[in-house]
Amino acid sequence: MRHCINCCIQLSPDDTHAQQVNCRGGPHHSRQECPACKGENTIVFRVDGKQMNLLAVLEVRAEGNESWGGFLRFRKGKRCSLVFGLVIMTLVLASYILSGVHQELISSPFHYGAFPSNPGSTDGENLSDTKEPHHPPSVNNISYVKDYPSIKLIINSITARIEFTTRQLPDREDLKKQELHMFSVIPGKFLPSCKSPCWYEAFAGRNTTDPYRTNSYALYSKRFRSTFDTLRKAFWGHLSHAHGKHFRLRCLPHFYIIGQPKCGTTDLYDRLRLHPEVKFSAIKEPHWWTRKRFGEASASTMWDNNAWTLFYDNSSDGEPPFLTQDFIHAFQPDAKLIVMLRDPVERLYSDYLYFASSNKSADDFHEKVTEALQLFENCMLDYSLRACVYNNTLNNAMPVRLQVGLYAVYLLDWLTVFDKEQFLILRLEDHASNVKFTMHRVFQFLSLGPLTEKQEALLTKSPASNARRPEDRNLGPMWPVTQRILQDFYGPFNARLAQVLADEAFLWKKT
Repeated sequence: MRHCINCCIQLSPDDTHAQQVNCRGGPHHSRQECPACKGENTIVFRVDGKQMNLLAVLEVRAEGNESWGGFLRFRKGKRCSLVFGLVIMTLVLASYILSGVHQELISSPFHYGAFPSNPGSTDGENLSDTKEPHHPPSVNNISYVKDYPSIKLIINSITARIEFTTRQLPDREDLKKQELHMFSVIPGKFLPSCKSPCWYEAFAGRNTTDPYRTNSYALYSKRFRSTFDTLRKAFWGHLSHAHGKHFRLRCLPHFYIIGQPKCGTTDLYDRLRLHPEVKFSAIKEPHWWTRKRFGEASASTMWDNNAWTLFYDNSSDGEPPFLTQDFIHAFQPDAKLIVMLRDPVERLYSDYLYFASSNKSADDFHEKVTEALQLFENCMLDYSLRACVYNNTLNNAMPVRLQVGLYAVYLLDWLTVFDKEQFLILRLEDHASNVKFTMHRVFQFLSLGPLTEKQEALLTKSPASNARRPEDRNLGPMWPVTQRILQDFYGPFNARLAQVLADEAFLWKKT
């Protein structure tokens, strides 16, 4: 059986049905629209030229309102965060744009621009006298030369306040109070048969005890974990056994390579390792005295006093009452100390290229140098030279490690504790030009035996360690004017260093 598609009345065989009151299809037509179709009494509206059921119209309108309601609810929920994000973005963009013309929206302690490429003569001197090629012009540079007199005033202000004073040394009892543990584990006397200061320490563990379980170096790298695995397996066999007890041999280094960073200490360390009489710790720079205490060739030992900053409160003038060398001398008054230095101007640029992670350029280096000079001057206005050099807060605030190149300050403080004969002071420039001669000086200083011809050939022909990366070399040299600024800053310190060492080579005068 078939039914009318308009009013659902059963159709006769000829596809018609009797006249229905509610069927708008005419007397017998079954395919015209019927308002009573499917038995519903509906109200019809004309929408967009078509007749539509009122319920259908309302349903369409309800769906539209529901979708807009969801959008409005979304706007209400996210309105604050969207507005806040737009405000922050606007501020950042405005600050970036305005700072290009020295109208910072966000204040900065630095108000000097970088210098242009090849600025020529400034302050009556030719600053382009360098073997390095000049930089191509920088698009963002603005008239930098006019800023040089202002920077020169900062340097003059610092220079006028330089005073190399002698520090007051703490006595042994004061050192003991500050470092009870160290004085409790390191004995006053060492084994006479060892070149290094060594002693035996009782080991209370069993053969199943892991002596490296709490050693944090295992967290640093896979290489250390592998090293500790090897040491762990051989540990019990290296113990000495006497009277039913177990003893382990503990040693402090016979000599220290104490500085400075980016001055060739890694290369010196790698070549020294080739000598059969020299043994180093598992890591080149453990920073044992300055940060973590271990055996050592850390280039930070000479200048880094971070481990003792907790005691600075005892000083009313801001100068550190305890320095790293005070503690080394308390246990090793006869220690041998090797120092490798280089032109502090070049050292700073090398340091910047090595440690900066992004946006490295001569412009950026110049801006960081001038900002660091300004911060250092601000400190010098209120505190002594020594207080500023060792000030950890200032050092962390400076964008480049300007203070590391003040060799005279550090060396004079070391010389108040150790005799001059206990130092071997080398220059990287001499080491680079004649490795063989430098290494012979080191071997003689450490009383090491001679090498065979094969060992010496290997030592002298090995490539330089920790050389500048190719991508850093491609950046080219610093600006000539930046170089001159740093030469002016480091000049008085170099002069004092050359005077102390009686060697004008430490003036680093350009020839």
